[in-house]
Amino acid sequence: MLRVSIIVPAYNSAKYLPTAINSVISQTYDQWELVIVDDGSTDETRELVSSYGSQLGDKLRYVYQPNRGLPAARNTGIRSARGDLIALLDADDMWLPLRLERSVAAMDSDAEIGLVHGKFERVNTEGSPIGQVQPAFVRKYLSGRIADHIYTRRVHLGCPTVTFRRCCIDKAGWFDETMRATEDRDLWFRIARHYKTAFVDEIIAYYRVSPGSMSSDPERMFRWQTFFVEKHFRAGACGRLKRLQALASIYRERGDYLFTKLRTGEAIPNYFRAALFDPSKIANHYMLTKAVIITLQRHIYAGKQSSRLP
Repeated sequence: MLRVSIIVPAYNSAKYLPTAINSVISQTYDQWELVIVDDGSTDETRELVSSYGSQLGDKLRYVYQPNRGLPAARNTGIRSARGDLIALLDADDMWLPLRLERSVAAMDSDAEIGLVHGKFERVNTEGSPIGQVQPAFVRKYLSGRIADHIYTRRVHLGCPTVTFRRCCIDKAGWFDETMRATEDRDLWFRIARHYKTAFVDEIIAYYRVSPGSMSSDPERMFRWQTFFVEKHFRAGACGRLKRLQALASIYRERGDYLFTKLRTGEAIPNYFRAALFDPSKIANHYMLTKAVIITLQRHIYAGKQSSRLP
C-alpha cells in the first residue's frame, strides 16, 4: 500500500544523490514511492537515477523538466505524487532509518495534524556533524498551532524532516515559485494556519550545509526573509506586532552571522534594529551592547598600536 510520496528535487546533484536515495531505501517504513524531479541537470543525474531502476522498480519515478528552480521542482513532484502524504528530501540531504516511521506515526495520531517535522542535525560537505538546529528551550513552540511561531522565526522547520498531507495543498496552496529562498517557511506558515503541527523529538535527518547553497548567501536570504514577512503582513495574515517581532528575528540572525565573522561593526546596526523592533527580548540588547563594546575595544587597540609606530 502506497502512503508516502517522497519528493527529491535534483539539479546537478549527482555527487550527493546516491546518499539521499540510499537513505530512503534504508527506511524501516516501506509504504513509499520516490519521485525524483530532475530540474534541468547537465550532469549524470539521469543515468544515476536509472541505475536504481532494477532495484526499486515502480517505487522509483523520474520526472525531468527544464530548469525552473527549487520551488517549481517541488511543485512538479507533488503534482506527480500518488501518496496521501508528502515527505521532502533534498538531493544533498539524508534521512535516518526511522525518519518515515516516526513521521507517519505522528501524523496518524491526530486527524487534525497537517504537518509533521522533527529534529535534524547539520553536516558539512563531508558529512561530519556541525550541530543541531533546535535547542531545547524552543520545544514549547514546535507543536500545536504554531503559525505565529513560524512567522516570527521562533522555530525553524528542517525541510528534510517535513511531512504533510497532500490535501493541505488544496487549502494552503503550493510552493510560491516566485520566491528564491524562504519558500519552505512560506508554505509551512500557510499550512500551519489551517492545521495542527506535530514534532518528532529525535534527530531524523541530516541537513548538508554547502558553501554554494542558498543558505550560505546571507544577503539573498535576508531579502527573501523580509519579503516573506511583508507578503503575509500585507495579506492580513499577521498583525503589526508580529511583523515587528519577525523583522527583529531576521535582523538578530543577520547580526549573529556578522558577529561570528568578526564583523562586529556591521553587526551593530542589525542588533540595533532587532532591539528597536522587539525591545522585550533581552538577548537583542545584550548582543547590541556586546558588539558595541568589542568594536570599541578593537578601535582603541588599533589606535594604541598605530601610536607606537615610528
